[in-house]
Amino acid sequence: QVQLVESGGGSVQAGGSLRLSCATSTYTFGNYCMGWFRQAPGKEREGVAGIVPTVGRTVYGDSVKGRFFTSQDNAKKMVYLEMNSLKPEDTAMYYCAASRRLWYGRSCLDSADFDYWGQGTQVTVSS
Repeated sequence: QVQLVESGGGSVQAGGSLRLSCATSTYTFGNYCMGWFRQAPGKEREGVAGIVPTVGRTVYGDSVKGRFFTSQDNAKKMVYLEMNSLKPEDTAMYYCAASRRLWYGRSCLDSADFDYWGQGTQVTVSS
């Protein structure tokens, strides 16, 4: 059973930073996408960032480009999301996700390509 556990969420003022972590102890890194998604109340789930850990390929949603950065630590089997210059509209539940499908031809930002999901961690940005 694959388990993904997010941590690092919290409350921060606009302009601040947070770093989310995703522990993937039961998931094997491979040529598969891992991603970060978020969902605010009343809104659809949005792809924030994607990464292919074995090749270091990263992609970002338009709303976070230049502010958010994702990375991995293969030895610790961790994936991170560094969030900078946070805005109130970044407020949402953030989820870590992993795929078991080869990443070729996939954006790594489409939730339909992901098979495993964490429980989420709340990020609240106040103005």
